[in-house]
Amino acid sequence: QVQLVESGGGLVQPGGSLTLYCSTTGHFFGIYYMAWYRQVLGKERELVASIPTGGKEFYADSVKGRFTISGDNAKGTVDLQMNSLKPEDTAIYYCNIKGTMNGSSWGQGTQVTVSS
Repeated sequence: QVQLVESGGGLVQPGGSLTLYCSTTGHFFGIYYMAWYRQVLGKERELVASIPTGGKEFYADSVKGRFTISGDNAKGTVDLQMNSLKPEDTAIYYCNIKGTMNGSSWGQGTQVTVSS
C-alpha cells in the first residue's frame, strides 16, 4: 500500500506564509486527482484545493487568491503554498491522491496553526 507523507505544517503569525508538502512512499500509478483538505475539530473535512489531471484547478472561496496548489504526477507529489494566512485557516491539513491502480490514499495530516 502506497502511503502519503505530509510535512511543512507549523505555527505562523497572521499574514504569514507556509508551504505544505505531500509525497508518496512508492509509485502511485495512473494519478488522476490530487488535492488538499483541511479539518477543524468537531467539523467536517473540507476541500481546500484540487488538481484533476488535465483539468482546471479548484479552490475553496475562502482561500482563493491566497493558496496555490501544484502537483507532479510523475513524482507523486503535491504541494500547497499558503500566503496571507488567517486564524481561520488553522486546521489539520490532509493531502489526497487518487490513481487508477492505487485507488484513493490520504496522508496522516499536518497541523497548521495561525496565531499571534
